[in-house]
Amino acid sequence: MNLPPPPRISPKPVGAWQELVDQLYSFRDCYFETHSVEDAGRKHQDIREEMEKTVEQMEQILGSVRGKAQALMLTGKALNVIHDYSPKAEELLSKAVKLEPALVEAWNQLGEVFWKKGDVTSAHTCFSGALNHCKNKVSLQNLSMVLRQLQPGSLDEHSRYVMESVQKAKMAVKMDVLDGRSWYILGNAYLSLYFNTGQSPKISQQALSAYAQAEKVDKKASCNPDLHLNRATLHKYEENYGEALEGFSQAAALDPGWPEPHQREQQLLEFLNRLTSLLESKGKIKTKKLQSMLGNLRPAHLGPCGDGHYQSASGQKMTLELKPLSALQSGVNSGVVILGKVVFSLTTEEKVPFTFGLVDADGPCYAVMVYNTVQSWGVLIGDSVAIPEPSLRLHRIQHKGKDYSFSSIRVETPLLLVVNGKPQGSSSQAAATVASRPKCE
Repeated sequence: MNLPPPPRISPKPVGAWQELVDQLYSFRDCYFETHSVEDAGRKHQDIREEMEKTVEQMEQILGSVRGKAQALMLTGKALNVIHDYSPKAEELLSKAVKLEPALVEAWNQLGEVFWKKGDVTSAHTCFSGALNHCKNKVSLQNLSMVLRQLQPGSLDEHSRYVMESVQKAKMAVKMDVLDGRSWYILGNAYLSLYFNTGQSPKISQQALSAYAQAEKVDKKASCNPDLHLNRATLHKYEENYGEALEGFSQAAALDPGWPEPHQREQQLLEFLNRLTSLLESKGKIKTKKLQSMLGNLRPAHLGPCGDGHYQSASGQKMTLELKPLSALQSGVNSGVVILGKVVFSLTTEEKVPFTFGLVDADGPCYAVMVYNTVQSWGVLIGDSVAIPEPSLRLHRIQHKGKDYSFSSIRVETPLLLVVNGKPQGSSSQAAATVASRPKCE
């Protein structure tokens, strides 16, 4: 039996609903254009109240055709404006896509609902389904995010998800180069790529450039706490500690109800306090004991760095010149090796980097920061450590009335170190991981 066609919805009330929903999302996305940062603590509650008011107004405008796909989608979208998962939004949007499978916006909204629910697989299905109906930047943006959250079956599959995430974000940017959200998501995709492909400085710069472009084309991006936190995470790993502290602080100010930014800021401050104190006191080791330790340094402790068999990054074998720590120049010291004694070690909750203090007979104590180590790897007080072609950085950090000044040597992998005359084996190295916020970006 042929069913009669569904009654048409009058465009006037649906248009009025669309306008109300657009105004609701503008209230959320442009909140800090009409409110000060001091109001950030009220933002989520204000949005919830605005959502409730909007849904009430929608009910007054249109009651008789609320069961139609477009009306269901708009109601579900209004309920979905808040940060939390809404079962009612899921119900309405699920009905909308069943009634009208080609309604792309309903698929995108339903995918976001599943994301908030923690059902990443269903979210991926929704965004992919939307793209099958119509190529659109929102589905591409969302797929880029979801791909990085899917549970891979292997490391190769995880790498493929990350690469695909970057590709989807690039496609979204290409569709609209003035969309700040696309640039922000591309920055996050590059951030994941950075931590999954050996921490290339080029990829780090691409991530930072994407974040900067997001802020350039869309002033709302500067009010996105996630952008500030993710960029600060990258700055911290790059040892740009001043920028990292500022980013964590700004994220905390924009979302006071989110504890992570403040916690990360405090953890970094505590790390810098402990580190500078230990460097100044040379690990609190007594002078006589320190002299005894330094007296035990031997050329044999250089291992392959002292016998002319050192192989540089370019694959060339070369002889390294032993120099004291005090003779190092800022940046990479090519053709140089340093040798010293460990006077303290310092680990953080994140376990990255593994940090220790190194001194030699010349006197100064430098921080050595080693990345990509397995948790079981470390050095002990009194160990002799040789570092070929060390990369030196001079830190001058100011944050909220506090000043930190120290010198550090960055070591990308423990495989570069020689400990007590012995090179470190491959079992000492681990892949980097990155902290991320499990939510819609």
